[in-house]
This record gives sequence, structure tokens and C-alpha cells, in this order.
Amino acid sequence: MKKIILLSVFVIAFVAAKAQDPIFVKGDKVANIGIGLGSGLGTYYKLSIPPISLSGEYGIADGLLDKGSVGVGAYLGFSSYKYDWGYTYTSKTTRIYVGPRGSFHYPFLDKLDTYAGLSLGFRYYSWKYDSDVADYGDYYNDNSLGFYSYWFVGARYYFTEKLAAMAELGYGITYLNIGISVKL
Repeated sequence: MKKIILLSVFVIAFVAAKAQDPIFVKGDKVANIGIGLGSGLGTYYKLSIPPISLSGEYGIADGLLDKGSVGVGAYLGFSSYKYDWGYTYTSKTTRIYVGPRGSFHYPFLDKLDTYAGLSLGFRYYSWKYDSDVADYGDYYNDNSLGFYSYWFVGARYYFTEKLAAMAELGYGITYLNIGISVKL
């Protein structure tokens, strides 16, 4: 067991020491579009519109920790779910997230832009409930606007100099976003 742990530490240290040339640098502009997997709302909800996210990023600094860089940008996320309670009850949930975000990039492998960051902004939440049962009323609507913050980690694998596959894990509009990125 000690040998496996020691070997793992050695491999991680070797990969970190052999970090590739930066893929995302100061002045770079990247646009992402993603479709989300995992809603955080539970398994009974059915998708009305799949979770969609749009984000953009601009490189503001590079050369940090040798090959690291910092980017800032904006995020927009949208999702809509419907829940059928059985009988004659239904509800619909809509969420919209919008705000700035920042990230730290560090390359570990060739063509792979790895990063972690934080997003802050506003969240709009709408919940609509409809029922044909007389005791519960016919319709209920609730809307709220609030503040959100979430962390994320991600990677972009560049097939060409400008086009990449993208994946982000975090707690935004969904737990996992997959999509494409374009370097502008």
C-alpha cells in the first residue's frame, strides 16, 4: 500500500513538473456553450428545457506560478424542469443564473487547459404549481431573486488551435457541464 501511495505522489509530482506550455494566456478570449447534467432538484423532475450555460473569458494575467494564468468573464445559465406529482398536481421550476466569474488556469498536459474558479452573481428562481383539487387551489406562483456563489473546476481539450471540447464540474446551474469552447 505504501508503494502505491509513493508511486502516485511521484507520478503527480512528475506531471506537475512537466507542465506544458500555457494554452490560455493574457489577451486570449474564449467562449463556451454547455449542456448540463445533474440538476440538484431530485430525480422526480423531468426536463422541460435542458440546462444550458453560456460563458466567456478573457485572459488578464499570465506567468503566475511559472505557467499559470488568470481569466475573468461572465456566466449565464438557464434551466427549466417540470414535476408531475400524479393525480392532477404539476409544478414547474425555472432557474436563471447571471454574473461574473474568475478562474486560474494551469496546464498539465499538452492541448489540455485545466482551470478552477469562482462565480458570483444573481439567481432568479420561479416555481409554479397547478392543481385541479379544490382544497389546494388552482394555481400558485412564487418568484425570487437572490445572490449566488459557486466554485467550479474544468478542462478544455483543444482539437485545433481554436476549437475545444469543454467540461466543468461545480455547483452552478448543474453539477456537470459539457460542451464546446471557441478561442476568439
